[in-house]
Amino acid sequence: RKSLKAMQDRIRMRTKRTRGDSLAKIIVELNPTLRGWFNYFKQAHPNTFIWMDSFVRRRLRAILRKQEKRPGMGVCREDHQRWPTKFFAAQGLFTMDTAWKLASQSR
Repeated sequence: RKSLKAMQDRIRMRTKRTRGDSLAKIIVELNPTLRGWFNYFKQAHPNTFIWMDSFVRRRLRAILRKQEKRPGMGVCREDHQRWPTKFFAAQGLFTMDTAWKLASQSR
């Protein structure tokens, strides 16, 4: 529980909406943190990874929304259509859910 909160705080620090960096730069900075957290908590319940992935994507969508000068915090339904999960995968975002599925196949 504490580690989940600490991870959320680390992600919040790196994904502020007012940050002026490109999405690619933010993803490059986020990936080592996500990978490290996943490797440490690999044995956790998979729902934890699904939830954390959606939290990260929600924060990134809010940044993209701000960069496009759209109102709101990025929780609009259209945001999922505008920037689906595959969009972030194409940008190189590490997804814990996919990593967990791949790791569980090799066991």
